[in-house]
Amino acid sequence: MQSLFQILMLLLDVVWFFIIAHVIMSWLINFQVLNTQQQLVAQIWYMLNRILEPIYGPVRRILPQMGGIDLAPLAVLIGVMILRIVLINNQALFL
Repeated sequence: MQSLFQILMLLLDVVWFFIIAHVIMSWLINFQVLNTQQQLVAQIWYMLNRILEPIYGPVRRILPQMGGIDLAPLAVLIGVMILRIVLINNQALFL
C-alpha cells in the first residue's frame, strides 16, 4: 500500500508541474516572448492543452466568468495541494 501512496503523490507532482509549465508558457506566449508559429513551441503548447483541458473544463464550468482572466489553473493547483495534504495526513492508512 505504501507504493500506492507514492504513485498517487508522483501523479500529483506531475500534474503540478504540467500546470505550472502551462501557466508560464501562456504568459510567455501572451507577452510575445514565445511564438506559436515555431513548430516546437506549437507542439508543446498543443500537448499541454490536450493534457490539461479535461481537468480545466469542468472547473471552468463551475467558476464564474472573470472577464478574460482564467482562474481554472489556480483552482486546480489549490485542488492538487488539498489532495496532497489529505494524502499526507492519511498516510498511515497506506501502511
